[in-house]
Amino acid sequence: MVGPFSSDDRRVVRIAVAGDGGTGKSTLVAAMASESFPKSVPPVFPPTRLPHNLYPDSVPLTLVDTPSSFEKQDARNEELKRADAVVLTYACDEPLSFERLSAYWLPELQKLEVKAPVILVGCKLDLRNENQLVSLESLTTNIMQQFTEIVTCVECSAATLYQVPEVFYFALKAVLHPVDPLFDYKRHGLTDRCVRALRRIFILCDHDMDGALNDEELNEFQVKCFNAALQPSEIVKVKTIVQQKVPDGVNSIGLTFPGFIYVHNMFLKKGRTETLWAVLRKFGYDNDLKLRDDFIPVPSMHASDQSVELTGEAVEFLNGIFQLLDTDKDLTLQPAEVDKLFDTAPESPWNNAPYKDAAEKTDMGYISLNGFLSQWALMTLLDPKLSLANLIYIGYKGNPAAAFRVSRKRSLDRKKQMTERNVFQCYVFGSKHAGKSALLYSLLGRPFSNNYTPTTVEQYATNVIELKGVTRKILILREIPEDRLPEFLSNQDCLAACDVAVFVYDSSDEYSWKKTRDLLEKVVRHGELTGYRTPCLVIAAKDDLSPLPRAVLDSFKVTQELGIKAPVHVSMKLGDSSNVYNKIVNAAEHPHLSIPETEISRRKKHQHQLHRSLIFALVGAAMAVAGLTACRVRVAKKNASTA
Repeated sequence: MVGPFSSDDRRVVRIAVAGDGGTGKSTLVAAMASESFPKSVPPVFPPTRLPHNLYPDSVPLTLVDTPSSFEKQDARNEELKRADAVVLTYACDEPLSFERLSAYWLPELQKLEVKAPVILVGCKLDLRNENQLVSLESLTTNIMQQFTEIVTCVECSAATLYQVPEVFYFALKAVLHPVDPLFDYKRHGLTDRCVRALRRIFILCDHDMDGALNDEELNEFQVKCFNAALQPSEIVKVKTIVQQKVPDGVNSIGLTFPGFIYVHNMFLKKGRTETLWAVLRKFGYDNDLKLRDDFIPVPSMHASDQSVELTGEAVEFLNGIFQLLDTDKDLTLQPAEVDKLFDTAPESPWNNAPYKDAAEKTDMGYISLNGFLSQWALMTLLDPKLSLANLIYIGYKGNPAAAFRVSRKRSLDRKKQMTERNVFQCYVFGSKHAGKSALLYSLLGRPFSNNYTPTTVEQYATNVIELKGVTRKILILREIPEDRLPEFLSNQDCLAACDVAVFVYDSSDEYSWKKTRDLLEKVVRHGELTGYRTPCLVIAAKDDLSPLPRAVLDSFKVTQELGIKAPVHVSMKLGDSSNVYNKIVNAAEHPHLSIPETEISRRKKHQHQLHRSLIFALVGAAMAVAGLTACRVRVAKKNASTA
């Protein structure tokens, strides 16, 4: 398929016509092209471009007739895969040709993984035996239930031109105004995502926030979407119809949300998908019922070691949203309250990884304010576009460009020996059983568990860290499983977004230290090769067990050799974190410190210093020579003038 369309696009819609030979498909295309019944038609009619002003949406169409023969099925299949819509034909005077649709053609489209909408078209209506009349609805009900890709069915006659233009109008409509995103065939109503979009639109139009659209608000909505005002009598008529069908759809103020939904559901059931899409697209929705890119102006990062953070304005908005949702004032949000927050978004972004279990929650599963703000910070860091879209979904009405800021390059932070970041990302490396996950869970305030579950995929933990009781920073821990390190390091920019790298080992296990030391060496070497040199900390975990002196001494020696701080000893089982999270944030705030220096980097640094010294010496010598030459010239001129 060419891709999702909207009526604002001006690309050509490609419609492939397929079916058994003799069903009238080529004659159908020829009749549409010439607006007359052709006397003779080639086996495959050439591709035909229809004028863009033929239908109201003013989008040009290309009709592609496909061969029916087995010998040319490869060419036919390629055309079917390229199509934006597929017209499948059968002959109204040949019942067997209709049976072939479910026996061969529709399964063939599924086999080819054709995702385009399908229009079933009965040709040669003028030749059907009047004694075999059967309604189109009874004929097609079963096949439409079996194959949900069928959008509509229509009968036509190329000989009389009866409903020939309608065939391709329905095909165009299926592309520009698709039914599937709007209609749930199982529930026979609007899809959940469509209801969510309409809920957001309703709230945006309800300016006085009284839960109903009064006449003025309803008229403003009408003008915005359709450039035409409603007459008072029309508004009364709409309300009367709604109240008859949905008693709670209208109240003393105006049209309520149930009534708003009923009106749009009514349009859909009448086949007026273009009306519903006109509303959705006016408020920025694409064919997936998500906001279009032009409604989500995410600031661009010019370097991979930059990141995106929420501005103070966005954080203030989120604080207000939290207070609004926290109706019982217990400083936490229940899962149902979080779901309510996102009921105007296509779905809750926090129901799946990596966000699902990444923030601080109570034993009851309630999220705290710190957890709430940290979760937003994590989403903004990992997926700025998703974060900004959800800010807009939940009601952020400020300038979208003012919601985010792009941080300074980390390499520049290290040169300036300071950072202005409020969100720090720390990568957590270490051997299996070292205690990496326990480090993440402790950040979230979760109790220690003796049950060990190996980490096979990356996971995140985030929370607010208070420094000296005044400054608040958000720390994000990203755990990298040991087995995933080769894949991780295969990306040259893998350390670009890292503020601090932490290496965890089990202080009671010599093998754990050896493995973690190997990981440390590989990561440090990668940073030196790529230019993304990162502050590093070593954490000696499980300090409640009997530490192995050799591992403790060797880890201390290695950190000394690398010029970084001595290992931090922690015991998450005993609740002794040794203030490790503050130490991580402190390392991130002073990005020029704690950067490991290997023998190779020291040698390079020494060579660089020698090179600079040599340059200074040469410049100094050149200046001395130039000065001496100038002096001699002055003396020569003086002697010449005396003579």
